[in-house]
Amino acid sequence: MNAPGARSEPESGSLMSAATSRERRYTYAAVGVLFGLFCAAAPFATKRLPESDGFIPAVQAIIFVTDLTTAVLLFNQVWVSRSRAFLVLASAYLFTALIVVVHTLTFPRAFAEQGIVGAGLQTTGWLHIIWHFSFPAAVIVYVLLQDRSGANDRIRAPIPSVVCWSIIGMIALVCGILWFLTAADRLLPPLFLDRLTFSPLVFHTGAFDTLVCGVALVLLLVRGGSVLDQWLTISVAATTAEMAMVTFFSGGRFDLGWYSVRIFGVVSSTAVLLALITEITRLHATLSVAVRSLERERDNKLMNVRAITASIAHEIRQPLTAIALNAEAALKYLGKTPPSYEYAREALGEIRNATHHTGEVLDGLRTLFAKADQERQPVDVNDVIRRVLQSMQTELKEHRVDTRYEPAAELPLVAASRGQLQEVIFNLVNNAIEAMAPTHDRNRMLGVRTELRRDRAIAVSVQDTGSGIHAKQIESIFDPFVTTKAKGTGLGLAICRMIVEQHGGQLSATSDGVSGALFQFVLPIGQFESGDGAAEERRGTPKDLVFR
Repeated sequence: MNAPGARSEPESGSLMSAATSRERRYTYAAVGVLFGLFCAAAPFATKRLPESDGFIPAVQAIIFVTDLTTAVLLFNQVWVSRSRAFLVLASAYLFTALIVVVHTLTFPRAFAEQGIVGAGLQTTGWLHIIWHFSFPAAVIVYVLLQDRSGANDRIRAPIPSVVCWSIIGMIALVCGILWFLTAADRLLPPLFLDRLTFSPLVFHTGAFDTLVCGVALVLLLVRGGSVLDQWLTISVAATTAEMAMVTFFSGGRFDLGWYSVRIFGVVSSTAVLLALITEITRLHATLSVAVRSLERERDNKLMNVRAITASIAHEIRQPLTAIALNAEAALKYLGKTPPSYEYAREALGEIRNATHHTGEVLDGLRTLFAKADQERQPVDVNDVIRRVLQSMQTELKEHRVDTRYEPAAELPLVAASRGQLQEVIFNLVNNAIEAMAPTHDRNRMLGVRTELRRDRAIAVSVQDTGSGIHAKQIESIFDPFVTTKAKGTGLGLAICRMIVEQHGGQLSATSDGVSGALFQFVLPIGQFESGDGAAEERRGTPKDLVFR
């Protein structure tokens, strides 16, 4: 919460965020350029130039468009921020946009010899004085409101009604001023002696407007700290130069000083508009980045759903196939005369084993994709490999694959999820069988080997005699959805690597691209607490051991 009287912290990156030292230097540089142009034009301000009746309508049309656009954008900021300071500034820009219109309509010879809407000789001059008083006065109010706390600055009334009444109020005010200045033209103190010549009163009214502009400029330089304040500083500096030129240096209409005044007016009206356009561009870029990020996140979530779905289909396809084949075999054996009950019993046993395997697959996948820590237990790798090879005897025989299994003796236990480790070995063996399916010029040999390494790790190797993996594919073979099979999902090896890495190990592949491939994963040996030391570490029973 802000202390009383403290300015509320603006949102980072917005127009109300604190200006950086670099942005302040740019502001001082812009004010310096305006001051330099003022000094360059001042000595020649009374030099008479050709009259151009179309100059005022053209220049003030630009000012009208820029001020009206700025007012609309500032009212939009009021809608978002509910800030009284922004409301004052937006109303001021709307007022200047409207008064520019009536000033142009009353200007002599812009549209008529004496202007239109019943204007007199003094109407245009007094509209100019009021115009250039209202803007810096509104800036002063804006700065003072900015110094209030955020709670006191917020508009509590409904924003639509506040904005509507502000717009109606500005229109009514301009219409009232126009009516008064046209109706009381002959009673107004004279600013013009004739259509081209200023009266001495211009000095006093112009000096007053210049003083108000100077106060607004000093307040912005001393107390204005936001990005918007820097742009307002440039705008007020241009207005100050405009009034100083017309008050102290210009001798009348259509001299160099008079023309330069309109150029300063264009600069004053466009400065804040540039700030708002810059802010809108920044917000649009930020929104575009956010939308693209959300789209990528959505695509990633869809990809994850696809990956999990494909993983489940990939992992349970083999046990379901085994169940179907063994069910057909059991029916065939039972349909014989006499029925072959022994063979049917074996087939039903295989169905039971495949069913248990399917459950283990689903449990392993659920654990694999869950964020919770996985429950592990002491696992005998040789026993897992033996069970996998036994369950895949049907596939090995169908593909005429010879198996050479070389288990290391007295292999220590590893801390692992038995079902997930079983899936790794199953996938590697199944991939080896499929890789050798097209091979006809040599024996199909599956080599599975375990070994104990001196760095207290167990290495498991699965080697085939297929056609191998191309060198360009070997680096990406473990990436999701990358496959060398015609109908592969590209998920088996990716899941294998994920499982091995979650167990603290590494999975790698080597191949010469001609005579088969070797897949090898290395797992660290589990550390267990037991009463029998190394002997139980090698051959312990899970219920007697605690994983550490």
